[in-house]
Amino acid sequence: MLGEYRIEGRRAADIAASVERAVGSGELEPGQLLPPMRELAVELGVNPNTVAAAYRVLRERGVIETAGRRGSRVRPAPATTGRDLLRVDVPEGVCDVSDGNPDPALLPPLAPAFAAAAARGDREPVLYGDVAVEPELARTARARLDADGVPDGPLAVVSGALDGVERVLAAHLRPGDTVAVEDPGWGSALDLVPALGLRTAGVGVDDEGPLVDDVRRALRGGARALIATARAQNPTGAAVTATRARALRAVLREHPEALLIEDDHGHGIVDLPLHPLAGATRHWAFVRSVAKAYGPDLRLAVLTGDEVTVDRVRGRQRLGPGWVSRLLQRAVVRLWADGVPDTRAVAAAYGRRRELLIGALAERGVAAHGRSGMNVWVPVPDETGVVASLLHAGWAVAPGARFRLNAPPGIRITVSALREGEEAERLADAVAASLRPAPARSYV
Repeated sequence: MLGEYRIEGRRAADIAASVERAVGSGELEPGQLLPPMRELAVELGVNPNTVAAAYRVLRERGVIETAGRRGSRVRPAPATTGRDLLRVDVPEGVCDVSDGNPDPALLPPLAPAFAAAAARGDREPVLYGDVAVEPELARTARARLDADGVPDGPLAVVSGALDGVERVLAAHLRPGDTVAVEDPGWGSALDLVPALGLRTAGVGVDDEGPLVDDVRRALRGGARALIATARAQNPTGAAVTATRARALRAVLREHPEALLIEDDHGHGIVDLPLHPLAGATRHWAFVRSVAKAYGPDLRLAVLTGDEVTVDRVRGRQRLGPGWVSRLLQRAVVRLWADGVPDTRAVAAAYGRRRELLIGALAERGVAAHGRSGMNVWVPVPDETGVVASLLHAGWAVAPGARFRLNAPPGIRITVSALREGEEAERLADAVAASLRPAPARSYV
């Protein structure tokens, strides 16, 4: 059975563990087809429902994927490995433009905001049964969402953008459902979807956002949800334009039962207007994180959506952490009230760095993308060779494999680590050199 490996076990947990051990050891390879459930049940002498339960556990853990009558197979990239393993080890002395972090110099000082939040917490401590969302945060966030054209809806506070995405997916979908995701797209989301037992359908991206025809094709093909990035798309820097938003909303309205999740993690570091898709379907969620503008350690995002979606998110949250720290929420409110940092200046700083690098690359005949945010995407023919060449030249970039399903190869460069000046020119020289064919050797 399955070459040299034999699946064992009498209970669902034991059968699942047997398969997972074989995947971890390499005895079952990515893409390898597993036996039909009834066939394996006969082989093991167990009820088919036992094998079905084992396969369900494996799907939920992201080890296998199921494609209806085509059977179940080991995932091409098991979620247990994760895309973080594709990170580049950065030797001492190498400039790291791979990590996707904001520039610490552009982040606000947190001590005054937390001191004010703690002082208020001493006067008004939050106890069990209190409201989960700080009233001031709700008012301020709602006013900002209204100003950006995001439809009215109840609010929840979650522990970052990815936490919000996970909670919304879990609120509506079941293992085996398909989610349309941007390709290239956020590596953590590309790992999260299969880890929840869901299947991915890649949707192409250009500078204006998800491609309309790809979204239409995915939804017509049975995708039950779409995850889209509003601005500062990771890794390409795409931002949804007004024209693209109208076209995407029209496609979404043709599939009113599809779940829409919109990620606006770029709020506060982008100087382009928001053109939301939210509200085009019956069930939707809009997630706005504070991590990029105020600091990744502020694990906080505001989530709004239709009443059913937000109610389900809140209900499940009550059964877990209960709420996101109200002290943290109060600190964020204080940062907003103080206008620290100046988000226009922050957006302008990232914009100058992107434009300098993209312009320098263009002068050397290298195409690059980066309409918004802190990342630039450079298509390349050979990721491994380019990454290695740049590392040798003193630059650590992120390999595109961290962000791709079926999209062509590329590298991601985070401009937040670049100082304005000659650094962009030096990096552009190195990128251009890495793309030149190696000189032919003479054996005379």
